[in-house]
Amino acid sequence: MILADRALATLHEWVQSESLRKHCYAVADSMKYFAPLSGADADLWETVGLLHDMDYERHPNLEHSPSEGHPFVGVAWLREHGWSEEICRAILSHADYSGVSPETPLEKTLRAVDELSSFAVAVALVRPTKSIRDVDVAAVKKKMKDKAFARAVNRDDIVHGAEQLAMPLDEVIGNVIAALTLDAERLGLAGTNV
Repeated sequence: MILADRALATLHEWVQSESLRKHCYAVADSMKYFAPLSGADADLWETVGLLHDMDYERHPNLEHSPSEGHPFVGVAWLREHGWSEEICRAILSHADYSGVSPETPLEKTLRAVDELSSFAVAVALVRPTKSIRDVDVAAVKKKMKDKAFARAVNRDDIVHGAEQLAMPLDEVIGNVIAALTLDAERLGLAGTNV
C-alpha cells in the first residue's frame, strides 16, 4: 500500500470536516509538488501533508499548549501505530509552539506551504469563476496586503516560510498554485462557468 493511501484513510478516520479535509489535501498537494524540487520522496511528503492536521478537529489546541492537543495527540497516535519518526517530527515542527524547529527540507517545506496553501484556496474562492486556474502570484500577493481578507492566515508565516526554504516568495507562491491546479477537482477549485 502506498504511504499516502494509508495516510488518506487515517485522515478520513480522524477528520469529518470537509473544509479541514480539503486543507489537508491542499497541503499534501503542495508537499507532493515540492518534493521533487528537493530530490525527495513525493509519497512521503504527500503523507506528511495529509496527516499534519489530523487531530485538529478533535483537539484544536487553540491555547497553543506546548504538550497537549494538536499536534501532540495525533503524533502520539501515529507513533503508537508504527508511523516513522521522520513523519512524526515533521508534523510536530509545523506548530511553532511545539518546541520542534523545522530543520530538514521536509519540515521547512511543510511550514512554508501550510498557511500559503489555504490562502491560495481562499483567493481562488473569491474569484468570480472560483477557479484556481484564475489565480496568479500577483493576485495572491495583492490579497496578502489586505489584512481583512482571510485574517486568520498569518502573513509573516508565509514570508518566513519562503525565507526558510531559501526560495523567492514569488516562486513558492507559484509552485503552490501549480500544485493546487493539478488537484482542482478534489479541492473544489475547478471553477464554475461564469
